[in-house]
Amino acid sequence: MTDPHIGAPEGFRSGFACFVGRPNAGKSTLANAVVGSKIAITSSKPQTTRHVIRGIVHRPDAQLVLIDTPGLHKPRTLLGERLNGLVYETWSEVDVIGVCLPANQHIGPGDEFLLAEIAKLPRRPHLVAIVTKSDTVSGERLRRALVEVTEAEEKLDLRFDAIIPCSAVSGEQVDEVIGVIVRLLPEGPAYYPAGEITDEPTETLVAELIREAALEGVRDELPHSIAVTIEEMRLREGRPEDRPLLDVFASMVVERDSQKGIVIGHKGERLREVGSAARQQIARLLGTPVHLDLRVKVMKDWQRDPKQLNRLGF
Repeated sequence: MTDPHIGAPEGFRSGFACFVGRPNAGKSTLANAVVGSKIAITSSKPQTTRHVIRGIVHRPDAQLVLIDTPGLHKPRTLLGERLNGLVYETWSEVDVIGVCLPANQHIGPGDEFLLAEIAKLPRRPHLVAIVTKSDTVSGERLRRALVEVTEAEEKLDLRFDAIIPCSAVSGEQVDEVIGVIVRLLPEGPAYYPAGEITDEPTETLVAELIREAALEGVRDELPHSIAVTIEEMRLREGRPEDRPLLDVFASMVVERDSQKGIVIGHKGERLREVGSAARQQIARLLGTPVHLDLRVKVMKDWQRDPKQLNRLGF
């Protein structure tokens, strides 16, 4: 039986969840695995995620809207303060928070700080502890990681609705993560049409893929200084219908001339590597051959300048 007021079967569940965790806890990798498509960029660099990106999981009995948020961190710039604000805003609105705790690392001060901040929320969502990277450890270490989670519950006076080990890379227990979160969602309507996997604009996803390629192999101080803007995207005119080509004109933005030199590399080698890697990812995402015109420009101290941050969409 279908209720015409909600447009979904009786007992249908829908709602919002997000994954949180310290840098490199596997949040974005897990988000991509849960959605079944790349909605969030992944990198070994901390604070990689800068946008609140929604991925949508469709099931016959439910629709889960998964939000990939920036990592909570000690801000050193206005950008950092704004990203932290996004995190707290998201926490206050979701139905479920999945706390990612990597099995190959002990629970430390960063994890405890995160959990303590969640404990302070005026309206606390359902909490699920997700012990990530289970494929990287022995059975004994995994058991110890699960014990550490229960010890953290006692120490911080928190209660998880479930504790689940999983591996986003191997796919082990990813379906169980989805199932547990779905069971915690309220009954409600489907918010998005069937088949839609994200509500993020295509330009934002393309910009994020370029930034992901740019983050690989750069110096530790550079990742936070790199932003990407899409100037224009258009199908090239005069091409046969069966041989389309998408022209993407983009700029990588850095804060200083010295950083521009690093990003471009010797005789432009580094920039060509970034462009080639990004072009392949964009073509895979959009299913269309891509020509990427990638430039580098300097916007002095953009992370600390409100006007520049606004122009860049932060």
